[in-house]
Amino acid sequence: MDLKHFNLNGCQKFTDNGVEAIALASPKLKYLSIYWNVRITDQSIKHLVKNCNDIVSLNLSGCKNITDQSLYLLANHYKEIKHLNLTRCVKLTDDGLMQLLDNCRSIEDLNLYADSSFTDKSYEKMSNLSELRILDLCGAQYLSDQGLLSIAKCRKLVSLNLTWCVCVTDVGVKSIARNCPFLEFLSLFGILGVSDSSLETFSKFCSDKLTTLDVNGCINIKRRSKSELLELFPKLTCFKVHS
Repeated sequence: MDLKHFNLNGCQKFTDNGVEAIALASPKLKYLSIYWNVRITDQSIKHLVKNCNDIVSLNLSGCKNITDQSLYLLANHYKEIKHLNLTRCVKLTDDGLMQLLDNCRSIEDLNLYADSSFTDKSYEKMSNLSELRILDLCGAQYLSDQGLLSIAKCRKLVSLNLTWCVCVTDVGVKSIARNCPFLEFLSLFGILGVSDSSLETFSKFCSDKLTTLDVNGCINIKRRSKSELLELFPKLTCFKVHS
Protein backbone atom coordinates (compact mmCIF):
# COMPACT_ATOMS: atom_id res chain seq x y z
CA MET A 1 0.00 0.00 0.00
CA ASP A 2 1.29 3.47 -0.92
CA LEU A 3 -0.64 5.31 1.83
CA LYS A 4 1.37 8.32 3.02
CA HIS A 5 -1.10 10.23 5.20
CA PHE A 6 -3.13 8.78 8.07
CA ASN A 7 -5.35 10.71 10.49
CA LEU A 8 -6.52 8.92 13.64
CA ASN A 9 -7.54 12.05 15.54
CA GLY A 10 -10.24 11.35 18.09
CA CYS A 11 -10.22 7.60 17.49
CA GLN A 12 -10.32 6.79 21.19
CA LYS A 13 -10.72 3.04 20.78
CA PHE A 14 -7.63 2.71 18.64
CA THR A 15 -4.81 0.79 20.36
CA ASP A 16 -1.19 -0.14 19.81
CA ASN A 17 -2.39 -3.16 17.83
CA GLY A 18 -4.14 -0.86 15.40
CA VAL A 19 -1.03 1.24 14.92
CA GLU A 20 0.94 -1.94 14.29
CA ALA A 21 -1.53 -2.96 11.57
CA ILE A 22 -1.23 0.44 9.90
CA ALA A 23 2.56 0.41 10.10
CA LEU A 24 2.75 -3.07 8.57
CA ALA A 25 0.36 -2.18 5.76
CA SER A 26 1.77 1.29 5.00
CA PRO A 27 5.58 1.23 4.95
CA LYS A 28 5.68 4.49 2.94
CA LEU A 29 3.74 6.41 5.59
CA LYS A 30 5.05 9.95 6.07
CA TYR A 31 2.36 11.81 8.03
CA LEU A 32 0.60 10.33 11.06
CA SER A 33 -1.71 12.11 13.48
CA ILE A 34 -3.02 10.38 16.63
CA TYR A 35 -4.54 13.32 18.47
CA TRP A 36 -5.76 12.69 22.03
CA ASN A 37 -5.53 8.92 22.35
CA VAL A 38 -4.85 7.74 25.91
CA ARG A 39 -4.52 4.09 24.86
CA ILE A 40 -1.49 4.59 22.68
CA THR A 41 1.81 3.72 24.39
CA ASP A 42 5.48 3.54 23.46
CA GLN A 43 4.69 0.24 21.77
CA SER A 44 3.03 2.16 18.94
CA ILE A 45 6.20 4.13 18.31
CA LYS A 46 8.17 0.87 18.27
CA HIS A 47 5.87 -0.43 15.52
CA LEU A 48 6.32 2.79 13.54
CA VAL A 49 10.10 2.93 13.62
CA LYS A 50 10.32 -0.77 12.78
CA ASN A 51 8.12 -0.56 9.69
CA CYS A 52 7.89 3.05 8.48
CA ASN A 53 11.19 4.69 7.64
CA ASP A 54 9.90 7.90 6.05
CA ILE A 55 7.91 9.59 8.82
CA VAL A 56 8.41 13.38 8.67
CA SER A 57 5.32 14.51 10.58
CA LEU A 58 3.96 13.03 13.81
CA ASN A 59 1.17 14.37 16.00
CA LEU A 60 1.00 12.71 19.43
CA SER A 61 -0.95 15.52 21.07
CA GLY A 62 -2.71 14.30 24.19
CA CYS A 63 -1.20 10.80 24.08
CA LYS A 64 -0.61 10.82 27.82
CA ASN A 65 1.02 7.41 28.04
CA ILE A 66 3.91 8.26 25.74
CA THR A 67 7.21 8.33 27.67
CA ASP A 68 10.84 9.18 27.05
CA GLN A 69 11.23 5.75 25.45
CA SER A 70 9.30 7.05 22.46
CA LEU A 71 11.56 10.10 22.19
CA TYR A 72 14.62 7.85 22.23
CA LEU A 73 13.11 5.83 19.38
CA LEU A 74 12.28 8.94 17.37
CA ALA A 75 15.77 10.34 17.97
CA ASN A 76 17.42 7.18 16.70
CA HIS A 77 15.18 6.46 13.70
CA TYR A 78 13.62 9.73 12.48
CA LYS A 79 16.52 12.16 12.30
CA GLU A 80 14.84 14.00 9.40
CA ILE A 81 11.47 14.53 11.10
CA LYS A 82 10.15 18.05 10.47
CA HIS A 83 6.85 18.35 12.34
CA LEU A 84 6.33 17.04 15.88
CA ASN A 85 3.44 17.71 18.23
CA LEU A 86 3.90 16.55 21.83
CA THR A 87 1.14 18.64 23.41
CA ARG A 88 0.16 17.39 26.88
CA CYS A 89 2.47 14.37 26.75
CA VAL A 90 2.87 14.71 30.49
CA LYS A 91 5.23 11.76 31.10
CA LEU A 92 8.06 13.22 29.04
CA THR A 93 11.18 14.55 30.77
CA ASP A 94 14.32 16.48 29.93
CA ASP A 95 16.22 13.26 29.26
CA GLY A 96 14.01 12.26 26.35
CA LEU A 97 13.67 15.73 24.87
CA MET A 98 17.40 16.40 25.03
CA GLN A 99 18.08 13.18 23.14
CA LEU A 100 15.54 14.19 20.50
CA LEU A 101 16.94 17.70 20.08
CA ASP A 102 20.48 16.39 19.77
CA ASN A 103 19.55 14.01 16.95
CA CYS A 104 16.57 15.48 15.07
CA ARG A 105 17.99 18.77 13.85
CA SER A 106 15.67 19.18 10.86
CA ILE A 107 12.61 19.97 12.99
CA GLU A 108 10.69 22.97 11.62
CA ASP A 109 7.57 22.82 13.78
CA LEU A 110 7.68 21.76 17.45
CA ASN A 111 4.69 21.89 19.77
CA LEU A 112 5.32 21.40 23.50
CA TYR A 113 2.08 23.04 24.67
CA ALA A 114 1.30 22.28 28.34
CA ASP A 115 4.42 20.15 28.80
CA SER A 116 5.40 21.92 31.98
CA SER A 117 8.12 19.62 33.33
CA PHE A 118 10.90 20.58 30.90
CA THR A 119 13.71 22.84 32.12
CA ASP A 120 16.44 24.96 30.58
CA LYS A 121 18.53 21.81 30.13
CA SER A 122 16.17 20.98 27.26
CA TYR A 123 15.49 24.49 26.03
CA GLU A 124 19.20 25.18 25.62
CA LYS A 125 19.36 22.26 23.17
CA MET A 126 16.91 24.04 20.88
CA SER A 127 19.81 26.03 19.50
CA ASN A 128 20.47 22.85 17.49
CA LEU A 129 17.32 23.46 15.44
CA SER A 130 18.55 25.81 12.74
CA GLU A 131 15.44 25.17 10.61
CA LEU A 132 12.90 25.76 13.40
CA ARG A 133 10.06 28.04 12.31
CA ILE A 134 7.19 27.31 14.70
CA LEU A 135 7.63 26.77 18.44
CA ASP A 136 4.84 26.48 21.00
CA LEU A 137 5.99 26.58 24.64
CA CYS A 138 2.71 27.64 26.25
CA GLY A 139 2.90 26.83 29.96
CA ALA A 140 6.65 26.21 30.05
CA GLN A 141 6.88 27.21 33.70
CA TYR A 142 10.58 26.40 34.07
CA LEU A 143 11.76 28.21 30.95
CA SER A 144 14.02 31.07 32.02
CA ASP A 145 15.93 33.76 30.18
CA GLN A 146 18.86 31.37 29.93
CA GLY A 147 16.80 28.94 27.88
CA LEU A 148 15.33 31.74 25.81
CA LEU A 149 18.80 33.00 24.90
CA SER A 150 19.44 29.61 23.28
CA ILE A 151 16.08 29.59 21.52
CA ALA A 152 16.99 33.00 20.08
CA LYS A 153 19.64 31.23 18.00
CA CYS A 154 16.80 29.75 15.92
CA ARG A 155 16.87 32.69 13.55
CA LYS A 156 14.21 31.34 11.18
CA LEU A 157 11.43 31.47 13.79
CA VAL A 158 8.18 32.91 12.47
CA SER A 159 5.87 31.82 15.32
CA LEU A 160 6.64 31.71 19.04
CA ASN A 161 4.12 31.05 21.81
CA LEU A 162 5.44 32.00 25.26
CA THR A 163 2.05 32.17 26.97
CA TRP A 164 2.36 31.68 30.75
CA CYS A 165 6.15 31.28 30.60
CA VAL A 166 6.24 32.94 34.00
CA CYS A 167 10.00 32.92 34.60
CA VAL A 168 10.82 34.87 31.45
CA THR A 169 11.81 38.55 31.61
CA ASP A 170 12.81 41.38 29.30
CA VAL A 171 16.33 39.93 29.07
CA GLY A 172 15.28 36.76 27.27
CA VAL A 173 12.48 38.32 25.26
CA LYS A 174 14.76 41.04 23.91
CA SER A 175 17.22 38.39 22.74
CA ILE A 176 14.40 36.92 20.64
CA ALA A 177 13.64 40.34 19.19
CA ARG A 178 17.26 40.99 18.23
CA ASN A 179 17.94 37.59 16.69
CA CYS A 180 14.65 36.44 15.13
CA PRO A 181 13.80 39.09 12.54
CA PHE A 182 11.20 37.00 10.72
CA LEU A 183 8.72 36.68 13.59
CA GLU A 184 5.10 37.08 12.51
CA PHE A 185 3.34 35.54 15.55
CA LEU A 186 4.27 36.21 19.18
CA SER A 187 2.34 35.58 22.38
CA LEU A 188 3.62 36.91 25.70
CA PHE A 189 0.23 36.41 27.36
CA GLY A 190 0.38 36.50 31.16
CA ILE A 191 4.11 37.17 31.55
CA LEU A 192 4.74 39.68 34.33
CA GLY A 193 8.48 40.01 33.70
CA VAL A 194 8.20 41.83 30.38
CA SER A 195 7.76 45.57 29.99
CA ASP A 196 7.40 48.26 27.34
CA SER A 197 11.14 47.99 26.84
CA SER A 198 10.68 44.59 25.20
CA LEU A 199 8.04 45.92 22.83
CA GLU A 200 10.30 48.78 21.84
CA THR A 201 13.04 46.29 20.98
CA PHE A 202 10.63 44.19 18.93
CA SER A 203 9.45 47.32 17.16
CA LYS A 204 13.04 48.11 16.20
CA PHE A 205 13.76 44.67 14.74
CA CYS A 206 10.42 43.06 13.80
CA SER A 207 7.90 45.82 13.11
CA ASP A 208 7.72 45.02 9.40
CA LYS A 209 6.84 41.35 9.99
CA LEU A 210 4.76 41.00 13.15
CA THR A 211 1.04 40.48 12.42
CA THR A 212 -0.07 38.75 15.64
CA LEU A 213 0.90 39.96 19.12
CA ASP A 214 -0.78 39.01 22.39
CA VAL A 215 0.39 40.95 25.45
CA ASN A 216 -2.83 40.61 27.43
CA GLY A 217 -2.15 40.06 31.11
CA CYS A 218 1.33 41.57 30.83
CA ILE A 219 0.65 44.18 33.50
CA ASN A 220 4.11 45.74 33.24
CA ILE A 221 3.53 46.57 29.59
CA LYS A 222 1.69 49.87 29.77
CA ARG A 223 1.25 50.45 26.03
CA ARG A 224 -1.29 47.68 25.47
CA SER A 225 -4.15 49.35 23.63
CA LYS A 226 -4.65 48.54 19.98
CA SER A 227 -3.81 52.06 18.92
CA GLU A 228 -0.58 52.08 20.92
CA LEU A 229 0.47 48.67 19.61
CA LEU A 230 -0.26 49.73 16.04
CA GLU A 231 2.09 52.66 16.46
CA LEU A 232 4.86 50.18 17.18
CA PHE A 233 3.71 47.41 14.82
CA PRO A 234 1.73 48.84 11.89
CA LYS A 235 1.09 45.40 10.33
CA LEU A 236 -0.68 43.91 13.36
CA THR A 237 -4.03 42.31 12.55
CA CYS A 238 -4.50 40.08 15.61
CA PHE A 239 -4.20 41.26 19.23
CA LYS A 240 -5.57 38.27 21.13
CA VAL A 241 -4.88 34.58 20.70
CA HIS A 242 -5.94 33.40 24.18
CA SER A 243 -9.13 33.91 26.15
